[in-house]
Amino acid sequence: QLHRPTMRRRHQENNKTITMSCIQHFFLCLLLSSFTATTTVVSSFHLPSTASFRTRNRNANPRRSSPSTTTSLQLGEMQVLEYDVAIIGGGPAGCTCALYTSRADLKTIILDKNPATGALAITSHIANYPGVDRTMSGTELLTQMREQAVQYGTRYEKAQVFMIDVKEEETGDSVYTKCVYTPDYTIKARALVLATGAMGRVGKPFPGEKEFLGQGVSYCATCDGAFYRDSEVAVYGASTEAIEEAMFLTKFASTVHWVVPTDIEKELQGGMDVEKNKIMDHDEAMQLMACPNVKLWTKTKLVEVVGDMSGVTGVQVSQHSSHTDEVIPVEGAFIYGNGGGSKPITDFCQSKVELDESGGVIVDESMMTSVNGVYAIGDIRNTDYKQVVVAASDGCIAAMAVEKFLKNRKMIKVDWVHR
Repeated sequence: QLHRPTMRRRHQENNKTITMSCIQHFFLCLLLSSFTATTTVVSSFHLPSTASFRTRNRNANPRRSSPSTTTSLQLGEMQVLEYDVAIIGGGPAGCTCALYTSRADLKTIILDKNPATGALAITSHIANYPGVDRTMSGTELLTQMREQAVQYGTRYEKAQVFMIDVKEEETGDSVYTKCVYTPDYTIKARALVLATGAMGRVGKPFPGEKEFLGQGVSYCATCDGAFYRDSEVAVYGASTEAIEEAMFLTKFASTVHWVVPTDIEKELQGGMDVEKNKIMDHDEAMQLMACPNVKLWTKTKLVEVVGDMSGVTGVQVSQHSSHTDEVIPVEGAFIYGNGGGSKPITDFCQSKVELDESGGVIVDESMMTSVNGVYAIGDIRNTDYKQVVVAASDGCIAAMAVEKFLKNRKMIKVDWVHR
């Protein structure tokens, strides 16, 4: 049986390392939802995949050196990939770091949740990045950075990371001491770079949101979706993130109530962005609306999350057309309504690295965190200097430090020689 959402709360409050049995339990749910014809037996460490491995750069430089080759299994089995460097986040910091590590002949992968929703991607024009025409958009600059890293051998993947392991006693591997977990595959790496930025929600929570966090309220469908098999859930928000999370929930929930404050059907017909600081994927929105177990609540605002001792029992909403409040009975409420903010995105870290009072990851002068071999760059550090050029600088520093760390150098090797 699946744990109730209240059991999820106990896991979140537990500061100890999440055991492999919990991980297996979660992925077993995913496996059963995606594959009904066959049964795959996996080892205690390797985790099963729930979908085919999406690859954008299958022709990444094959000459990359590594202690062993990448593990790749067939559809329906787990994916375990081995890299020298794993970078979580595909913004300017992550792409710069990948460019340098790839040039240093380190096998590198970038895991990026959504290339269209970072701080740089939503910037209309870049006027203060050296050497860049002021008419260039943030998306254009970021695309060039990403393509440049890929040209030097970096593998770029669109994937959501929900958990990491950062020590040998957690991974059980003396070489690949870092593990990054996504719904589709596991990345084993010798060094890990955190570059997820600071676009986390900082707005005032809805009534009941804070009280039921972990007891039905969630910000991560990938993490918690399997707990709501055959249950009704609500997803609030019209951003790309909300749409993708709602789509993921359709695999498990009997009904996904998609609650949006705007007239989304009208805006989709007009090709407009639903949120000013988000870029909505038109095709994904239409695909979500076409799902048989999705119910759209258009021009409807979230008022309150309601529940009792067992957790969330519903969400109270207010429809613009009727001017009346109504409670939608649900067991889970996934809230993405604030459309981003300036809070460092560290939820997947699960207290594995030290944070400062503002939530930023603490690093030394080489960008290394409190854990050996784990680095943090860009806005995730939550400094006052949130600029593209600073993020890129962080990426360069971390990459050189990673190269020194992995190759046991006493001094930094400067990348002056162009190839």
